[in-house]
Amino acid sequence: MTHSANLGFPRIGADRELKRVLEAYWAGKIDQAGLAATGRELRATHWYRQQQAGLDIIPSGDFSFYDQMLDMIMTLGATPTRYRHAELASPLDTYFAMARGTGELPAMEMTKWFDTNYHYIVPELSPDLALDGEDRRLISQYAEAKALGIDTRPVIIGPVTFLRLAKVKAGDKVALDYLDDFLPVYAEILSALGVAGADWVQVDEPVLCLDLEPEWLSAVVRAYGYLAPTAPKLMLATYFGSAADKFSRLLPLPVAGLHVDLVRAPEQLDHLLPHWPDDKVLSLGLVDGRNVWRNDLSASLALAQNAATSVGRDRLQVAPSCSLLHVPVDLEGETALDVEVASWLAFAVQKLDELVVLAGALNEGREAFAPAFHDSDDAAAERRISPRVHNPAVASRIAAAGQLPARPARDVRAFKQQERLKLVSFPTTTIGSFPQTDAVRQARATFRKGALSAAQYDEFLKSETEKAIRFQEAAGLDVLVHGEFERNDMVEYFGELLDGFLFTKKAWVQSYGSRCVKPPIIFGDVARPEPMTVKWSSFAQSLTDKPVKGMLTGPVTILQWSFARDDQPRSVTCRQIACAIYDEVRDLEAAGIAIVQIDEPALREGLPLRRSDWQGYLEWAVDCFRFSASAASATTQIHTHMCYAEFEDILPSIAALDADVISIEASRSDMSLLHVFRDFHYANEIGLGVYDIHSPRCPTVSELREKIASATSVLEPGQIWVNPDCGLKTRRWEEVKPALENMVSAAKSLRIESIR
Repeated sequence: MTHSANLGFPRIGADRELKRVLEAYWAGKIDQAGLAATGRELRATHWYRQQQAGLDIIPSGDFSFYDQMLDMIMTLGATPTRYRHAELASPLDTYFAMARGTGELPAMEMTKWFDTNYHYIVPELSPDLALDGEDRRLISQYAEAKALGIDTRPVIIGPVTFLRLAKVKAGDKVALDYLDDFLPVYAEILSALGVAGADWVQVDEPVLCLDLEPEWLSAVVRAYGYLAPTAPKLMLATYFGSAADKFSRLLPLPVAGLHVDLVRAPEQLDHLLPHWPDDKVLSLGLVDGRNVWRNDLSASLALAQNAATSVGRDRLQVAPSCSLLHVPVDLEGETALDVEVASWLAFAVQKLDELVVLAGALNEGREAFAPAFHDSDDAAAERRISPRVHNPAVASRIAAAGQLPARPARDVRAFKQQERLKLVSFPTTTIGSFPQTDAVRQARATFRKGALSAAQYDEFLKSETEKAIRFQEAAGLDVLVHGEFERNDMVEYFGELLDGFLFTKKAWVQSYGSRCVKPPIIFGDVARPEPMTVKWSSFAQSLTDKPVKGMLTGPVTILQWSFARDDQPRSVTCRQIACAIYDEVRDLEAAGIAIVQIDEPALREGLPLRRSDWQGYLEWAVDCFRFSASAASATTQIHTHMCYAEFEDILPSIAALDADVISIEASRSDMSLLHVFRDFHYANEIGLGVYDIHSPRCPTVSELREKIASATSVLEPGQIWVNPDCGLKTRRWEEVKPALENMVSAAKSLRIESIR
């Protein structure tokens, strides 16, 4: 009999219960016991929900109070020395110190999880690691579910993925040299799970879908040769792409099962089935764990039947492509959604139903589940022909856009922009947003409920914007922003003003920790009916003589941070968005805005996982950005912002964007990115993200001055801007004000020194 299995469930809760309890704990409003109680309630709710859906295999260990990689650091005892020696009051304090920092300790580095918008804490490797494996959270969560009468399959991040994503911080070793240190700890954890009663353990190794050097492939063989003999049965889970080029090494491994992602790479099945061994279970990733579209049950069943013919139904599992962490919890909460479009969608709970239907149809025949297949086929047919999806005017606009217009050369632009802006050395600015206070959120909610008139809401926003401008002037910032108080989210705001987007009320997805986003759903052709940002940028500029940046989100980021259409190439959708941003840049310039920032933090994250696929993506991604910016004349300065990404291997494409200023994260990564730009001889200007906004701690003037000064040994002083590493909407004013004042003081001191 084929079983239905899940690889992971969203942990934030249908109403973002995790976000609320975390922020209450960090604010000192509840204690550790209260936090732990909510964690237990959420886990129980999610386990019961999966059980009630009829799922055969339910995961445990997929819950986290912040991040699964951070959990794994704690589970393995791989806590960096500075946190171990900090005399923090409890393991939970150590956990959150690594995630968020303290008054004395900076947070650990954070970056994107493969090509998703989820952020993970980057493990650190050094000779003084004291691995112990004393953290029992995996065992306790398994036992917790068992006490509720639910037998689960624990989930653990595999050793090869953990090391591949880690960074060596000290010593002469490379990451792979630490494998022998970690394997005994992994073996101890797996053995303890077996003793606790776990028959199976899911070991996630998504790096198997990357390009791996021979030594890393050998490490996979060595690792599982070491772990499998004393562990429960292991389901080795690959996802986010194809592992077909590694099947010759993976199939002989002494693991009991292999999971493959057939949403991203359905062609894997043809490579796999002729060589499938008789002693393993095959897990088919048939339901998309990263997008919200309803499954094409007929197509998925055909793949499953093909596999069953070769493997046998008894050795098959039907699963999502990856953890459902990346999709919203439940479509049932979206009572205000358009009925037709809602019929095309499936969130995590609905995806569980799809898994159960597919497994059932394989076991009992399609006829037993005929209504579900009929609805699925109807939804697919409606999307193909719906005039709400396809707009001929958009296709005409894309065709008429023609070839990429050329902006003047960079040296010409730099001269004309300096003439216009008259910027000082080490100019200071921020990334865009200022704190979204309770008052801001309450006013927005009251306005949306109709209890605040449009005129009253406008007056409120004008007041908040003016306060932000006056603070920036008083703090001494050189280039100002309007604060974005009218915006809920940097993608959602634009999507609400563009045709082709659908919005939800509760479809939240975790980005990191308590930070949740509500991605728009791009269901149709994209177009801009009217200007989106000119009103507030122009108002802010009217309040000050200093330049105020127009703030836009770039086409690649809007695409990447939305649930995009799956019925046309992503490049086509991106070009549609680029046309809309082009129009907005043109209108901002016409309104007198001298600097326009087009944020593209998702450019690197959208990069395909296989290098052979990079060129095609980078060509259309860069082209879409350049097209958006090409509406600006030589005197208008174009900025872009990219945070928490590694650019070493795509710097030619970063340079090809030809932004006048690129702002980057340079705080958590200890300014390491600057060396990459230096070695490349990057010619344009760079904004140093020296203030880590994801930590509540306030950096000192000397600390910030040291960071900026260190950059002068890598970059020309005339290239350097000074700014936070990201927007400030999630911080409080009492944190932001002193941090920005310190940042300005540090830049001014270096400015004075450079004049001398």
